[in-house]
Amino acid sequence: MQNIPSSLYRKIAITVAGLAISLSLNSFAQTAEANDESKSPEQLAYEKAMAQVKWQTEGVGKLGSRAEIKIPENYGFTDARGSRIVLEANGNIPGSSTQGMLVDANDNWIVFSFDDCGYVKDDEKDDLDADAMLENLQANNKAGNEERKRRGMPELIHEGWVMPPKYNEQTHNLEWGVKLRNAVTNHTSINYSTRLLGREGYTAVALVCSPEELDTLLPEYQRVLQGFSYTEGQSYAEYRQGDKLAEYGLAALVVGGAAVGAAKMGLLGKLGVLFAKLGKAAFLIVAGIAIGIKKFFSRLFGRAQ
Repeated sequence: MQNIPSSLYRKIAITVAGLAISLSLNSFAQTAEANDESKSPEQLAYEKAMAQVKWQTEGVGKLGSRAEIKIPENYGFTDARGSRIVLEANGNIPGSSTQGMLVDANDNWIVFSFDDCGYVKDDEKDDLDADAMLENLQANNKAGNEERKRRGMPELIHEGWVMPPKYNEQTHNLEWGVKLRNAVTNHTSINYSTRLLGREGYTAVALVCSPEELDTLLPEYQRVLQGFSYTEGQSYAEYRQGDKLAEYGLAALVVGGAAVGAAKMGLLGKLGVLFAKLGKAAFLIVAGIAIGIKKFFSRLFGRAQ
């Protein structure tokens, strides 16, 4: 693992088209002194914080002691400490469950967290009532909008499924997709969620993008997730009698189980894994409480504001 210096903010040429990473570590140093004079205190503080982040650009990223992710050639990885620095520097609330993150230069980022709720039984797999779950999600969203108004955020309108919940018995993954609309701007976003079940809990994944981007980003999202795995002894199939059991099942993971303990873990920390297309008014939802995410990787990679 290497400590990427402040010159990272000028350029890390990473593309999802399959180009190799090229780290340009000189251009920022050549102009930093002149640029610092025109930067705001907030921007200088941001860059100081980001300079503490260590990035790994190959191999396997360790996600705590329970899981790991193969680092795609187009991405950089940072561990739990680096992830918390990045999230806090950008106005988000990382929970203690945050384990690491992947980023690329196209404003895509993946934040890994783990919910140690216990083993989630999949005995509801054949009885997932999409209509009933949608009613619960929309009711939770109304309550979440009260919190958004308290925080001075625009309301979000839950417009239904783009894909109803489905469970894969082979991979033990639960996934679904919903459409959300900003009540002020009328911008529409897709929130495509995945839950990766393990022996002691689950990892959550959310692809947040515009409806027009879904067909393009979803294959990349799924490709990256193929590199995720639980470590030996932590997979769903390695459950043993006497292990801790979750207090809820598959349906609750869709309609609000992820919010259990949110107060102690932090809002974003309970979201789990995020793959977000930033800068396009994307929003995340956790049990009806949505969090607006600031665009920041344009600054990290030296792109125009």
